[in-house]
Amino acid sequence: MGNSSSETTVLIVEDEIFIRMIGVDMLEDSGFRVLEAKNADEALEILKNGADVEVLFTDIRMPGKMDGLELAEFVHTRWPGIKLLITSGHCRLSADEVPDGGRFVAKPYKLETVVEQIRKALIER
Repeated sequence: MGNSSSETTVLIVEDEIFIRMIGVDMLEDSGFRVLEAKNADEALEILKNGADVEVLFTDIRMPGKMDGLELAEFVHTRWPGIKLLITSGHCRLSADEVPDGGRFVAKPYKLETVVEQIRKALIER
């Protein structure tokens, strides 16, 4: 696992297609490799199939069996090496509410903020 953006794969989980597309574009433009899922089930399928994901960037509110916070907690337990970046436009989380080592970014977010939080998380390996 390298430290440069071009060596880092981010899995973005967002049910709103336009927000997901913007997120994918902004992360790819910043040099990250990006995988995408519209819900927790798709994200878990990607992870279980062995994708080399280093960062999970997930919205909290989404349809399905689990929301983004539950997904982040599950991923943290099953794949502890994956860094977590959680976002929401409906609520704000304190550091205590985010799984260990995870980060929270409120929507609407700026590209620079998301990229900065991902890079900070990667430094904390």
